[in-house]
Amino acid sequence: MEIEALNCPNCGVGVASDRTQCELCGSRLKTMACPSCLGLMFVGTRFCGHCGEEMVRAETPTGDKLGDCPRCGIRLEMLQIAETTVRECGRCDGLWADVGTFERLCSESEQSSAVLGFIGGREPKALPAAKISYVPCPDCGQLMNRSNFARASGVIIDICKTHGVWFDAGELPRIMEFIQKGGMEAARQKERFELEEQRKRLREEQRKFGLEDPKTGLGSIFEREDNASIRSFVRRLFD
Repeated sequence: MEIEALNCPNCGVGVASDRTQCELCGSRLKTMACPSCLGLMFVGTRFCGHCGEEMVRAETPTGDKLGDCPRCGIRLEMLQIAETTVRECGRCDGLWADVGTFERLCSESEQSSAVLGFIGGREPKALPAAKISYVPCPDCGQLMNRSNFARASGVIIDICKTHGVWFDAGELPRIMEFIQKGGMEAARQKERFELEEQRKRLREEQRKFGLEDPKTGLGSIFEREDNASIRSFVRRLFD
């Protein structure tokens, strides 16, 4: 990583970007990428020193409505990233997104790029591998379903069909990268193949019993090659 001269977000003194603590005020320092220009900055800085964009701000949690981390059991905190609001666990870096937020992240490139730029710029915490288990929804406490996103991403997410999605550390960036690199097309092709196999089996059954081949009426959630198809897929996760 290229070493730059940055300002401590607490006292404003100049500090090298590879330092983990401010020599003047003792504040702990961690670098991240600006969601707007991807320039290097310290977490907690209000404005990017490269482009002047107002930065991510973590809000102090209020009340019990934020829920607890499904993994750690500690209270979640609100996190604002550009126009996106999620809840974060300060211990394991897990993230909770409600249904609407997750849909927008999957279909709107500007929001997904901002989130990817912020989360991808954080230093990963040295944590033990998460135990594979069903975890409770932070909102309702019911055990969530586990699902391989798009059936082709290899990212297993925890879904409450009523309230939202839980991402263990690193899972949300993997999904954003999967979508940005065209991974949804692999999901489309897989679904088309499976639908065609179903049609073939139906035609074989019809021929076997000497019946006419009726219209199957099997449709695809990926028929349109635009963001609307991605939105349709995400909604299907919560049906």
